[in-house]
Amino acid sequence: MPQTPTPRKKKNVRAAEKPVPAPVPPRARTDDEPASTLSAVRSGGSKLLRGVKDLAKQTVQLPGSTAKVAAAFVPLTRLLGGPAHIQDQQLSVELDKIFAALYGHPLTEQTRRFTTYLRARNVLPNESSTESLIRYVVNESVARSPLPVPQQIVDEFWTFFHELLADPELRGLADLGLDITRLLLKTYEPLLVEVINELKDIYYSNQDRLDLLLRRVQVVRSDLKIIRRQIKALRYIRPFFQADPKDFAAQAQIVAKMVREFGPFFIKMAQVAAATSNFLPDEIARELAVFQEDVPPMSAEEARSALMDSFGRPSEEIYFGFDAEHPLKSGSIGSVYLAKKPVVIDGVEHLVPVIVKIGRHNLDREFLMGKTSIGLMLVSSQYWAPHGKLTPFLKAMTDQIDGFVEGFRNELQFEREAQVQSSFSRRAQNSLIWRVPEVYRATERVIEMEYVEGAVNISRAAQHFKPRDRAAYQRDLAKKFLFTILSQIFVYQEVHGDLHPGNVMVDKAGRLHLIDWGNTIQLAGKMVPVLNYLKGALVANPDLMTDALIAICTDPEAARARRGEIRAALVRTLHKKSIKPLSYDFAWMLYTEGPQGWLTRANTLLHLMSNTQQLGLVVRGEYLHLSRSFVAMIATLGSLYEGVPRRRVVADILITVNTFPARLLQDFLRSNRSDIRQAVTALARRAVFAAPKASPTSPSIA
Repeated sequence: MPQTPTPRKKKNVRAAEKPVPAPVPPRARTDDEPASTLSAVRSGGSKLLRGVKDLAKQTVQLPGSTAKVAAAFVPLTRLLGGPAHIQDQQLSVELDKIFAALYGHPLTEQTRRFTTYLRARNVLPNESSTESLIRYVVNESVARSPLPVPQQIVDEFWTFFHELLADPELRGLADLGLDITRLLLKTYEPLLVEVINELKDIYYSNQDRLDLLLRRVQVVRSDLKIIRRQIKALRYIRPFFQADPKDFAAQAQIVAKMVREFGPFFIKMAQVAAATSNFLPDEIARELAVFQEDVPPMSAEEARSALMDSFGRPSEEIYFGFDAEHPLKSGSIGSVYLAKKPVVIDGVEHLVPVIVKIGRHNLDREFLMGKTSIGLMLVSSQYWAPHGKLTPFLKAMTDQIDGFVEGFRNELQFEREAQVQSSFSRRAQNSLIWRVPEVYRATERVIEMEYVEGAVNISRAAQHFKPRDRAAYQRDLAKKFLFTILSQIFVYQEVHGDLHPGNVMVDKAGRLHLIDWGNTIQLAGKMVPVLNYLKGALVANPDLMTDALIAICTDPEAARARRGEIRAALVRTLHKKSIKPLSYDFAWMLYTEGPQGWLTRANTLLHLMSNTQQLGLVVRGEYLHLSRSFVAMIATLGSLYEGVPRRRVVADILITVNTFPARLLQDFLRSNRSDIRQAVTALARRAVFAAPKASPTSPSIA
């Protein structure tokens, strides 16, 4: 049978069925309540006053709060606007900052007040209605429970409820909107990050293409400026030919002006010509020597910009004492600066002097436009000086310049130059005769290398160090220089491409230091034609020269079909230069000619190039630069023997060549003396301790 409800249960039911009291409407004012009305008016006035004060305060805070909101958007804008991909956590952090600023804005606070006003008038749900609703739900649940609910549990619930809502803080409508927005953003943050990153990829891909297109347009514009300047510089050709043929001083000044105005390409050509200054009039040789020693430096701003582009830091953060205004030396490729840099050696920081070589900006375009300008001049010359025989010459001349320029452009690759210099630095590190400065680091436009303190140009070494016997000092340097050349040719089969005096330094101890390794020539596979080429030019053998020339041109098969024509042209050149073929008395002929005669024979190498152009032949670029290299070496060697009697020059060269193997071994042993001594000592110790000990039973030797 069903149990009869207990009185307690009935009490609970009655309590649950008790209706919720309705809100009491405000009573109408009566005449018998003046005191309460006055109190209400005062209370309303004070509230109004506080509201006015708060409004004024918020009005004052409005600009600052708005600025904070705007500032909160800046990091997100940078995050979205940058090319790098963003992460979920990055987006979440920046959004939280923005919402924190929005929550604290005065307008958000005003919406809270407005929401409170609407709730107080029951326009919006308020705390009272919410609590009544909860109480109604609880009472209904208790009343309809199939099991009796003890009153203690009900009381505990209401205690917990009141403690939970002891310090209520209702949020305004704006807060509610921000909460909903933030919740939705948190939900979709991973998807948003993916979409943003995809948009970044699309945008920056298109932007990169647009930037690349604009850069190419700018290259064309800059090329037009370069070629306009270069063509303008060619106007000096006319006054050069109008000058008195015997007035070399006037011609030299005209050439110098044209070279400076034309720019790096002609400066490099002038340096090559300066290497053969022995074959030029003294006035022109002196003008060209200026370009070999020093040229106008790059601007200080360009030097600083190159360091910033290469290392991402300004020069003052990298070096001490770097003076962009005053380089040590400037050339056609770049400028050289002296600075100091902190280096840790054996755990101790030292301030070490370093050489900083910085390449000029846009040199590649300068060389290409220089080639174009010369090509335009040669092509246009066929119209103002038409002649059928000029056509093959001009065509060969144009192709030859192309090969020459390609060799020059190799010197613009600083990272490659640093690798070559490091290789030769390792090869020469044990030599007591020649060295190569060590490279510390390199970029596309900057090489940082060892500083050789006190070293000077080899042509000025005797004047600078003032030896007791100047002639003996010069001869010793010449023998060391020849030994260095022989080492590179026969030991390493790779030679420095431009050993003019400016690239050979001498220290106080008389050791040679070779610098500027932008151009080197590999001799592997080229030795036979090169030796025949040199031998033919020096001994004036037309057959040997012809075969060598055919072997080193770009189209040997076509040249071989014209062998007779080529040989006849070479014979004419030898006759014009009054170079006699060497025979059994070659030693006496070389002795009587002396260094000047050898230089004249070496000059035949350059005249070969003009012969090839007249014949429509083009010498391969590597051989062209090799001839330039050997001519520079011979010219440097000849300058060291200036004023030295011929017999001593011949004796020095013969002795150096014949004793080269022995001196090479001697140099190795001297440079490694300490290492060899340590090795011998170690072997001796090992032999002593490894010797068998005498047996105790064996008789001793009296």
